[in-house]
Amino acid sequence: MKIGFFTDSYFPEIDGVTYTIDLWREKLERNGHEVYVVYPDGDYEPEEREIPVKSLPNPFYAGYRIPLFKRSSTLPDLDVVHCHGPAPVGILGRYYAWKHDLPAIYTHHTPLEEYFHQSIKSKSIAALLRKAYVPWENSLLRSFDVVTASTTRINRDVQHVQLPVGIDTEFFQPTETDWYSDPERTVIGYSGRLSMEKNVSEILRVAAELPDYEFVIVGEGPYRDRLERDAPDNVTIREFLSRSALPIFYSSIDVFVTASTADTLGLSTLEANACGTPVVAPDVPPFDRTIGPDNGDRFEYGDLEAMADRIEHCLETEWDTRTAVEQYAVHRTLTELEQMYFETSLSKDETAVETGSRWQPTDD
Repeated sequence: MKIGFFTDSYFPEIDGVTYTIDLWREKLERNGHEVYVVYPDGDYEPEEREIPVKSLPNPFYAGYRIPLFKRSSTLPDLDVVHCHGPAPVGILGRYYAWKHDLPAIYTHHTPLEEYFHQSIKSKSIAALLRKAYVPWENSLLRSFDVVTASTTRINRDVQHVQLPVGIDTEFFQPTETDWYSDPERTVIGYSGRLSMEKNVSEILRVAAELPDYEFVIVGEGPYRDRLERDAPDNVTIREFLSRSALPIFYSSIDVFVTASTADTLGLSTLEANACGTPVVAPDVPPFDRTIGPDNGDRFEYGDLEAMADRIEHCLETEWDTRTAVEQYAVHRTLTELEQMYFETSLSKDETAVETGSRWQPTDD
């Protein structure tokens, strides 16, 4: 099949959406499909079947861009449209699917309304925008044939299929290389975007409470300068690692810790688990479903003493975290996704009713 991914998050910006699209594309093309990625242009040289849309820098959220206009007639012939966001490129994909009467899939990655307060200084205006935005996105999502979400944390009044975006368990596994091999050295790590919703400042606070341990924070984002200024002496903040280095990082640290309250799946936590490392996370969605007694521990967000205690508990416990996250292996996701593409294509010919389509979404 010729599959079109329409996304407003893509290289050179690195985030969970970008990684997911890149991984899905690699696996789908290995299975013989052609995957086209339509995305906002930027400081990135497109490869084959990558189609940039002219765009401008986003003044509200550093690192991302605002797409302008692209004629749908300039896009290749596709069999399936899969949109990965509600912004202009995602809307372009929905229009293309409508115009050509193609199956349209939507994957809900991010509750964007939770980010408005970062870009708009006025809390009252941000609240009004949130109130208006969610009904609008509900209306958009209802126009798709299938909506998927990694967990039940979609917070939308639409029917959806729960389909984790998946992790590459062939790639993320324990490594022999250990950057912190000194047995007297205990290292707590975090990898992800350095932005408000990730609450990395909470990691700095707990690091100050645990001065005998080293903390390594890996990432980029608008809060990097502030975090570097406030970091205690036992914290090192590094730039984003190349993807090839991530399994070594996850395997080298003793515990992965996050204080994020805005994740929809928490890819980095599951990647760390796949590399044999336990995770400490706040007791909020999605971690209340993904992190448990087999792969880590949770704490009440804001409770510094509990956060430190859970880190200590993870250091004192033997773990088999890889087994706990096999259910999130991307090969499982791709099997479901390919079947979804074929069955939604059949439904356009009104044959899925006769064959009994499996893709009956569930209410949130």
